Amino acid sequence: MRRVLVSWCVVVAAVTTGCAGGGDGGDDRARQDPRPEPPALTWRQELRIADAQQRLTRQCMNGQGFTYREDRGLTLRESRPVRYVQDDVAWARAHGYGGRIEAKSLRVHESNPNGTYRRGLSPSRRAAFDAALDGGGDARMLTAALPGGGATRKRVGGCTEEAERALYGDPAEWYRTGKIATGLNALYGKDLMGDRRLTAAVRAWSRCMKEAGRPYDDPRAAREAVRANTARLGAARAGEAFAVERKTAVADAACARETSLRAVATAREAYYLDRLRDRFGEDIDTYRHLGRRAYDRAVRIVPERS
Repeated sequence: MRRVLVSWCVVVAAVTTGCAGGGDGGDDRARQDPRPEPPALTWRQELRIADAQQRLTRQCMNGQGFTYREDRGLTLRESRPVRYVQDDVAWARAHGYGGRIEAKSLRVHESNPNGTYRRGLSPSRRAAFDAALDGGGDARMLTAALPGGGATRKRVGGCTEEAERALYGDPAEWYRTGKIATGLNALYGKDLMGDRRLTAAVRAWSRCMKEAGRPYDDPRAAREAVRANTARLGAARAGEAFAVERKTAVADAACARETSLRAVATAREAYYLDRLRDRFGEDIDTYRHLGRRAYDRAVRIVPERS
């Protein structure tokens, strides 16, 4: 799952309605379009879809005579993404900012049994494996325009395409609308970062953190400081570093709750997203409908992780 945040995105996936307002970014005026917007997937639902895609891919690869293993390296709780605003105090007390989880995920990735299996094949069987998995070098390329400009490409074919088609129906439409829906922050990120209501909430969070003995300007600064401290202490003092990470993360989450930072950030992001619906609303809704379809199918394929 994606863990790196590239903007002030907080809980985009949880936003199902937006707000409109005047030039100062107010929220009091009701939406002009009363039609309900399809709800976005939660991270737990996205994870279950990913697990279902792996299951379908494994079945397809096995059917073509290859070994393919599903990735279940992280538990459900460990798979929870760490947002810009993290206000779950209990999770922070157990996992800090997820530093140890990231390290575990990296170890799992580096020891991926599918990569080891592929490297052990003969050149001809390796080429056959690649062709079976994603179409190999002859696979068609999907292209999607990005909201902020430019385009991105993805190879699609083989068992990967078969699994995506079984879940989403049309891999090309899923890819195209997905790049739009998840790339809109490129259009509003700067405005959101300077939004007066959000910056006021961040300042309140910062005052709370200072009172807790953690003087940071914003959540990003707190995490960067923790990351730098962990690197400085090194493996020999990993326990000490994690203790600092947990204490900082707990203070961060507690202050986020005290200042309602998540609620403010969610509302302000919804406001900026709503202003883009005239241009991208149809694509956003299509992306969400396809995601819902995939989830409905995924629940019949794999159980939720424990």
